[in-house]
Amino acid sequence: MTENTASADTYEVIVVGGGAAGLSAGLVLGRARRRTLVVDAGEPRNAPAAHMQGYLSRDGMSPAEFLAIGREEIARYGVELVRDRAVDAVRGDGFAVTLASGRTVRARQLVVATGLKDELPPVEGLGERFGRDVLHCPYCHGWEVRDQAFGVLATSPMGVHQALIVTQWSKDVRLFLHTVAEAELSREDLRRLAAAGVDVVPGEVAGLVVADDRLTGVALADGTVHARDALFVAPRAVPRTDLVARLGAETTETPFGTYPVVDGRGLTTVPGLWAAGNVAGFAEQVVNAASRGYRAGAAINGELLMSDLDAAVQV
Repeated sequence: MTENTASADTYEVIVVGGGAAGLSAGLVLGRARRRTLVVDAGEPRNAPAAHMQGYLSRDGMSPAEFLAIGREEIARYGVELVRDRAVDAVRGDGFAVTLASGRTVRARQLVVATGLKDELPPVEGLGERFGRDVLHCPYCHGWEVRDQAFGVLATSPMGVHQALIVTQWSKDVRLFLHTVAEAELSREDLRRLAAAGVDVVPGEVAGLVVADDRLTGVALADGTVHARDALFVAPRAVPRTDLVARLGAETTETPFGTYPVVDGRGLTTVPGLWAAGNVAGFAEQVVNAASRGYRAGAAINGELLMSDLDAAVQV
């Protein structure tokens, strides 16, 4: 398919999702001279964060700036980007994707890079502070709050793991059991917490104490307040897999949600349907998501090329 013969709504590849994974796939495909459309609903997972860390050469850049640069880069190679939401998709001779605007776009291959949504525990004040001094990933934010007084909000026994990990960045850590009973912690958990110097605080957390627009404490339901500078939480990850499910891709249950089954390149169990970034895995940071998008883009170009060559041989 060439640009001269393609209709305005027909592409070789549609990428749904304009975050790191989607833009990276679009960049590779554009450079491979593939007619590509990126559909971006404008809901990046890391929008609450002022900066992103751990991405070599981009450490400390704001997520908004990162995405703006990515959009400029794909545009250089003729990749189209539309601000819209994909609400449905069907597979026949390729894929037909319906957008919220009512437009239907078609492509031979489809990349779903819609990411996931973080659902915070229902504690007053968490949402307003999330990405600032209420944090979820020490690899993303630990350096910025190093040596401060940490709290960890447990919503399951997995909170023990989070509390142990963050001791690499601070030796003043308190694990608030919140909805977890102390009896749910194993002997090994308790031994490790003691060895790491983590204080275990039973009782439900009622809310946060904020002064001068910064976290100063964690308040328990019994009225006691623990002075803390940063609070780590474990949001519930909700993958945005609606399109993948509609197209019948096989999924797998994990402790962190239901994700599509993909091979090493990102191909799902539906031919021509790819998943990249956080929609395919909870732990993908920005740099990993970009890598997954790149890998999918390169694999798609190869798939299209070989398919066209095989078709030509049969003529």
